[in-house]
Amino acid sequence: MMFGNHVKIAVQDPSYPIYVDGSVIIGATGNYNNSKNNFDNIVYMKCSSENNFFPDLSEVERTDLIYFCSPNNPTGAVATREQLKELVDFAKRSNSIIIFDAAYAEYIEEDYPKTIYEIEGAKEVAVEINSFSKTLGFTGVRLGGSIVPKELKYDDNYFVWNDWNRMMTTIFNGASNIVQEATLKAINNKCLEEMRQTVNYYKENALIIKNCMEELKIENYGGINSPYIWAKFPEKKSWDILTNFWKNAML
Repeated sequence: MMFGNHVKIAVQDPSYPIYVDGSVIIGATGNYNNSKNNFDNIVYMKCSSENNFFPDLSEVERTDLIYFCSPNNPTGAVATREQLKELVDFAKRSNSIIIFDAAYAEYIEEDYPKTIYEIEGAKEVAVEINSFSKTLGFTGVRLGGSIVPKELKYDDNYFVWNDWNRMMTTIFNGASNIVQEATLKAINNKCLEEMRQTVNYYKENALIIKNCMEELKIENYGGINSPYIWAKFPEKKSWDILTNFWKNAML
């Protein structure tokens, strides 16, 4: 909403649907193509096992906004420092703004960036968003955070932060006192320790599923630095796989 409905948008493909859905709501996506299953005004950046779940930026056209999620929902892929550096450099050349979703950063256990600001120059091109839903169990409470660096500016050198602040103070009056108090209680050392136990519990479940797929020789990705696993079933549709699963589960 803050950037208007005349911007062009790029998203990972696949990615969390809200990036597209939110753009549809503000009228920034153009017409929908049933034959292609996509929108006119969205650039879908292919992220698959064939390209290590990172788009070939040399083939991506210039857009105003780039939505990027790492760890990714639903593939479970995590971007390396080299990949994020490539993304930041691309955004600088394209004069684009990255909307970086780090909601699952707490699930990263290997040597991957947990924030895009680990990359030099990212403060000049990126807004980072995060959420307590995936770590503290605040789903429904709706509390998260956004980082809009003062280094991030429009073409006329006007600070993006100024618009962000105006939007937030106009359409959002802030979290309630109850939610703020709950958050303060939740981020003490004891609760953070319990939070990490919960994160590890979900990761353990993912690993059980991943190991099962490995035993069944099913090609899969993710499940290590995220709670998501992306499995490949050649020549089959996802919906058919899900339908057959539930049929067998009911037997």
